[in-house]
Amino acid sequence: MGAECGDYLSRIYELLDGELDEAARTKLQAHLDECPPCLDEYQLDKLLKALVQRSCACEQAPDTLRVQIMQRIMTVRVTEFRPSEG
Repeated sequence: MGAECGDYLSRIYELLDGELDEAARTKLQAHLDECPPCLDEYQLDKLLKALVQRSCACEQAPDTLRVQIMQRIMTVRVTEFRPSEG
């Protein structure tokens, strides 16, 4: 996984939610097409999103919960993609 993968992975939910402009969507999709580890992460996040939607079709989580979850996801990603020291 390349150094720029973290930047792309941080935008996967924007792609899944249709929040990217055409240029950003095209650039991210091109990266996913060429980077199997990022594509795997995208597919996992897409599946997770679909599962949550199906499970919570009749309920909506409070905005504060959504913010807390996204903060934890970003913390995990930052920790996971931190370059090794030394």
